[in-house]
Parts: sequence; C-alpha cells; structure tokens
Amino acid sequence: MNVQFPYGFDNTAHTAQTDLAGHVRDMIEQILLTSPGERVNRPTFGTGTAQLVFSPLSDALAATQQQVIKASLQQWLSDVIRVASVDVEVQESTLLITVRYMIIQTAQQQTQQFVYGSATT
Repeated sequence: MNVQFPYGFDNTAHTAQTDLAGHVRDMIEQILLTSPGERVNRPTFGTGTAQLVFSPLSDALAATQQQVIKASLQQWLSDVIRVASVDVEVQESTLLITVRYMIIQTAQQQTQQFVYGSATT
C-alpha cells in the first residue's frame, strides 16, 4: 500500500493512497523535512534541510547539504531507489534541491525538485 503524504483520507473515508512514483517522492520529502534526532528509534534519520531556511545560506552550505542529502537517501531508500544525483542551489534565501533517481521496481527515471525558503511562503 502506497500511503499518501501528508497522511489524509480519500472521498470514501479510507486512507488516501498514491501511485508508486508519488509514494517514492513523498518518502524523499519526508527524509528532507525530518531533522536527525527527531525520530526516537531512528536518531540518524533525516537531513535537517527544513531547518536550513533559518540559517544564512551560502554555496558552501549548499555543497555540504548536497552530500548529506545524497548519503541519507542512499542509507534509507537504497532498496527503493538508486540516486543518480542531488543538486542543491542557493537563490537568495531559497534552497532549490533537485534529486535525480531511478525507481528500482520499475526502472523508471525520475527528477524531483523541492523548494525550501522564502519562495515557499
């Protein structure tokens, strides 16, 4: 079952579901939005990306976060995806994160972009 994130209900009052590609995208976003230490039984889960919007953004920070994101995706989703690349770009007070990957089950190539910072408000 591919549960939709954020959790919700569909029109029939059942748990909302999504297709495999959508579910994988949701799992990637959960890793990006979770800070290490936030999950009790998984202290290394997450990247802390959501907290970076409160930090002064720089190219050095983007390069560091790029490595953190790639390592975290490989650690937690290696049985679901093969990460081709992660690009983190700073534009003023906004982080643009582009993740290129292949879904193992379908051999489908995907590119997803996540935007965090002032552009999302």
